[in-house]
Amino acid sequence: MLFSGSYIAMVTPFTESGDVDFEAYGRLVDFHLDQGTDGLVPCGCTGEAATLSHEEQKACIRFVVERVAGRIPVVAGTGSNNTAEALLLTKYAKEVNCDGALLITPYYNKPTAAGQIAHYTTIAEAVDIPIMLYNVPGRTGTKIAAETVAALSKVPGIQSIKEACGCVDQVSSILEKCSIIVMSGDDSLTLPMMAVGATGVVSVAGNVVPRGVAELCRYANEGAFDQAREIHYRLHPLFTALFWETNPMPVKAALAEMGMIKNILRQPLVPMQEKYRNDLVAVLKALDLV
Repeated sequence: MLFSGSYIAMVTPFTESGDVDFEAYGRLVDFHLDQGTDGLVPCGCTGEAATLSHEEQKACIRFVVERVAGRIPVVAGTGSNNTAEALLLTKYAKEVNCDGALLITPYYNKPTAAGQIAHYTTIAEAVDIPIMLYNVPGRTGTKIAAETVAALSKVPGIQSIKEACGCVDQVSSILEKCSIIVMSGDDSLTLPMMAVGATGVVSVAGNVVPRGVAELCRYANEGAFDQAREIHYRLHPLFTALFWETNPMPVKAALAEMGMIKNILRQPLVPMQEKYRNDLVAVLKALDLV
């Protein structure tokens, strides 16, 4: 089923010259295919979409779709605070055969509920592709209320929401009001959110431990919560460490320690501070990752 299990909010690797590192990108895709990841989400917040040009974003989306070659779903990040831009990117995702599109709540301009509904409805009516809403008020400055989610769930094409407001009650409120598919947007809340009805996670930690996150989701969806809880507590130090500084700074540092990518970000993001690095390495060593 689309929008279920462990979907990875992929990092975008860069070369020392600042270009997208497609060689490393390919290694990451292959890593997830090998490790049992259920779906890939390129060009979201973790993928530094805010500092990618539209041409780079399109190239990344196309590259992941072609590398995956239909083996698992690809849900492209196509959101913007400009409805016209989000519409163009979502049309492109459809054109290159993405399985779905992830659209963040418009940020900075802080639309009202009516504006949120207008934004998402405009895109859903124009593009025949499964849409996942993305509620992350810590980044956007505005929240999608449960009542707004319920209204949007009635729009054909809007099938899911990535819920990253940091509150399990929000998931309960949404599912009390409608039957939209909810996926966690917070790794540390994946298990409790799934306990009240979420179907999985769009994960940052899964960049580093894809098999572990996939197994946690699989156990939870099977109702095997003892096994899921064991994985949750084993991985919880990593869930926490990956948000010691702004995402994706820590996860890129971790992947660099693992030899998967170079620890390069686009300004204004910079590499994780050295004072956190030793503690992060200790967490990775405890999980036998370095």
